[in-house]
Amino acid sequence: MAGNTFGEVFKITTCGESHGGAIAVIVDGCPANLMLKESDIQHELDRRKPGQSHITTPRDEKDTIHILSGVFNNHTTGTPILLIAYNTDAKPQDYEHLKNVYRPSHADFTYQMKYGIRDYRGSARASARETLVRVASGAIAKKYLKEHLGVEIISHVESIGNIKTNIDIKDLSIDEVESDIVRCGDKETSMQMVNLIKHMQNTGNSVGGVIRCVIRGVPVGLGEPVFDKLHADLGKAMLSINAVKGFEIGSGFMGTTMDGVHHNDELYVDKNTQKVATKTNHSGGVVGGISNGEDIYFRVAFKPVSTIGTLQQTIDINNQDVTIECNGRHDACVLPRAVPIVDAMSAIVIMDHHLRHKIYQ
Repeated sequence: MAGNTFGEVFKITTCGESHGGAIAVIVDGCPANLMLKESDIQHELDRRKPGQSHITTPRDEKDTIHILSGVFNNHTTGTPILLIAYNTDAKPQDYEHLKNVYRPSHADFTYQMKYGIRDYRGSARASARETLVRVASGAIAKKYLKEHLGVEIISHVESIGNIKTNIDIKDLSIDEVESDIVRCGDKETSMQMVNLIKHMQNTGNSVGGVIRCVIRGVPVGLGEPVFDKLHADLGKAMLSINAVKGFEIGSGFMGTTMDGVHHNDELYVDKNTQKVATKTNHSGGVVGGISNGEDIYFRVAFKPVSTIGTLQQTIDINNQDVTIECNGRHDACVLPRAVPIVDAMSAIVIMDHHLRHKIYQ
């Protein structure tokens, strides 16, 4: 199976299955002498872990991270970093009744057709549990970017189903996002979202939504003008996350309703900083595939979770019609736990392009 590696200079390679022994990642290309302890990574994993509230999956995983290489005396050595988290609450027996059935909108059918074999235990590599080590890798990138460049990454849940907050992410702090069970940052809207998620839980259904992200403090010049555009790599990173079906940066699709006079971001020199800036930011901080020094902001669309406790029609491995009901420990809505995943993948992309820029500058 190819496609387990992401990045060029700051590079991650993940392995492991949802109900296997462990989830692990090798992080290559991290500069030496970054102070790094397991607690730096664990903080981010605790934001993603299951069972953190009554609106998330009850799977009881502590997601304890272990650093097995690449760090000495709490400092990175410049060599590959091996991170591993052991699965302690795996229940593969819960999936025995599904081993000969293709679940609707899951990777069961496509995996079987591509490889001629599939691990039916909780979707294996197709499971969102793989994102655990993406968040662990992203924690390293976030720490480096904050300490060396002053980059700050904040994501929040903008909408769930038809419920949407009117709060602009530019007005939110990370503390406001983290103090909210949904990671919306809007207490009134958050209560409505919680009620919707609980309704989906009670009826064996699921719901999707949108996460908005802003990356502040990105220097001018990251990204390449052709195939390796910064926003193209951000799009690939986001679309590689489980359940993501859409990505838009800057004005996105709304930009198609504007004319050029109103969409163009006019340039000026800030009298206080003497730096070039733009009067508006419809480009979302990226022009010609290269960062322009403004905030980078984008939206990520998540579909409803495929595993639901409602009777559905499908087929089995013999192409016979069957009816299934998927029971188990699953999120009715992934968005609250997906916020740190969006943060992590954003950090990995910016970190990779920063190091590439240093090499080729």
